Amino acid sequence: MNKYISIENVSMRFPTKNGVFEALREINLGIEEGEFVSLIGHSGCGKSTLLNLIAGLTLPSDGFLICNGREIAGPGPDRGVVFQNHSLLPWLTCFENVHLAVERVFGADEKKAQLEERTHAALKLVGLTHATHKHPKEISGGMKQRVGIARALAMQPQVLLLDEPFGALDALTRAHLQDELLKIVAATKSTVVMVTHDVDEAVLLSDRIVMMTNGPSATIGEILNVELEKPRDRIQLANDPRYHQYRSVVLEFLYRKHLRPAA
Repeated sequence: MNKYISIENVSMRFPTKNGVFEALREINLGIEEGEFVSLIGHSGCGKSTLLNLIAGLTLPSDGFLICNGREIAGPGPDRGVVFQNHSLLPWLTCFENVHLAVERVFGADEKKAQLEERTHAALKLVGLTHATHKHPKEISGGMKQRVGIARALAMQPQVLLLDEPFGALDALTRAHLQDELLKIVAATKSTVVMVTHDVDEAVLLSDRIVMMTNGPSATIGEILNVELEKPRDRIQLANDPRYHQYRSVVLEFLYRKHLRPAA
């Protein structure tokens, strides 16, 4: 595999009324093509800030980021982003929400029929063909998140960036979408970076878990290689001692080595 994303000596500072706030300090991380990496840590450790830097939504104060041999200088269709808030336009149907992204990326080069085919394919990939003509108010929270994932995938990004995409969902819906995400990533072979607070989610989905130290001036504390075979089955993993060992390593880091002090 080839290193697809390279984060080199990246620091991020923000001006505030109380002076300069350093969110991230000297982040160094390489992500391989096709790898699934989770960023985990306590609130305020800069996970979402780092994801936004990879997305090109913000630019670093120091250092640089490279994706597929090119410096990240802003957002691009090679990087699709899914936020915790699905951000669907309520006056558009599921099809229209996805088609909007497809048209933006491919509209200049493809005909109407091709754009529609891409849109239908993305909805089929996340199991929402039956909801094509429904509006966001007519579908569940889990379905809305799947539309958001479909919209990102429809752009055919090389990198899928997920900012706690299942954080607001109930446990059963969350588990179902985690399983669906595993299948989607296997099918698309996307490189994935995901922000999460959920230890079990990180172990289930990831090839590596990047554990962040507490902010301010957060950095990478430890990186855990998750050497569990794919495809993964949550029922089988429940009895796998390796799964519990990985889980223990992350919990040890979060709640003993880097416990968030009480306010």
